[in-house]
Amino acid sequence: MRDILKKIDKPLLFAVVLLCIIGLVMVFSASNISSVLQYKVTSYYFFKKQLLVMVAGFAFGFIFLLNFPTSKYHYLKSLMMLGIMGLLGGLFVYGTITNSVRSWYKFGLFSLQPSEFAKTVVIIYMACYFGKNIDCERRFFFLRPIIACMLVTGLIFIQPDLGTTAIMGLLVFFIFMAVPFNKDDKDVKIVRILGVCGIILVAAFMMFGGKFLNSEQTSRLNYRAPCTRPADKTGYQVCNGMIAINNGGLFGVGLGNSTQKYLYLPEAHTDFIFPIIVEELGSVAGAGIILLYAFILFRCLKIAKGARDLTGSLIAYGTFVTILLHLIVNFGGILALMPLTGVPVPLLSYGGSVTLNTLILIFLTLRVSYEGNKAKEKRQNKKGPTR
Repeated sequence: MRDILKKIDKPLLFAVVLLCIIGLVMVFSASNISSVLQYKVTSYYFFKKQLLVMVAGFAFGFIFLLNFPTSKYHYLKSLMMLGIMGLLGGLFVYGTITNSVRSWYKFGLFSLQPSEFAKTVVIIYMACYFGKNIDCERRFFFLRPIIACMLVTGLIFIQPDLGTTAIMGLLVFFIFMAVPFNKDDKDVKIVRILGVCGIILVAAFMMFGGKFLNSEQTSRLNYRAPCTRPADKTGYQVCNGMIAINNGGLFGVGLGNSTQKYLYLPEAHTDFIFPIIVEELGSVAGAGIILLYAFILFRCLKIAKGARDLTGSLIAYGTFVTILLHLIVNFGGILALMPLTGVPVPLLSYGGSVTLNTLILIFLTLRVSYEGNKAKEKRQNKKGPTR
């Protein structure tokens, strides 16, 4: 373990720990009022649950994920894919409906959202498959993981969870685009062109609506000029989020002094935690957090570039894409630049499944960094000392 800790990407680990600490503080600040007034629990309720999930995530990461070679996931990838399909399918029998979406299993005080962990399973499945079969000469060999991942995406869509569906589809697309196929492979070119066309169609579908959406989702597609629609649910939420950002100014009103968290901004500790951060700590702090995310994303890309093999590279790249898509969809929604889909901010927002899954991805990426650094050290040792 000492050798692993020595060779992992410590800047990434430190940045994630810092972000988790900020997230814990802000989850408490954003939820302490609604915990008492709305949920009738203690002011520390959501803080304690978030802390417990983070402790579990770091423990699982240090004890198992950092010590488990990425090459061994190849033997587990199919089992993991079948398992996540089973969990997603089971939601239609045992799942709990929240906000017109059947996405959670309830276990007492805790809930489990399988669609969050499906992102990690998809990343591992595609990374392992292409890592082993990149030199395969069979025509359309690359369709097997795409079809499997699209089945997972379809199960999420019919829950129906539009935000997670969009992220999952884009995740599969970007990982496929990152695979270094033979440039002369016409089949790959055709599928990539079809993928781009599919992304354009999905974007148009989200922007202009569709008959397959329920009333809750249709209302979310009306996202422009939120403050002119105070009676509309999404208009009310986004407008109050903008008020919070405006209240904060450069340096904020002070930690714990937000006015919008007094039930003006529903679920302030989840999807709309960033406006509360800006209100209390100011735009300067908000910009600092964005820079911290940018640093984390940069480290993930660097690890992907220095990975020992294609499998590790795609795992690190998948982590990069997942975090980036969450940020784009969340910030785009709260700023009324795109439909509000209920996607949280990784490691900042309250949410057990998204927090635990993000930490799993981070520790998988740290394992990739260890393997890459270890391989680099072996190559240098073989060359011998330089004169």
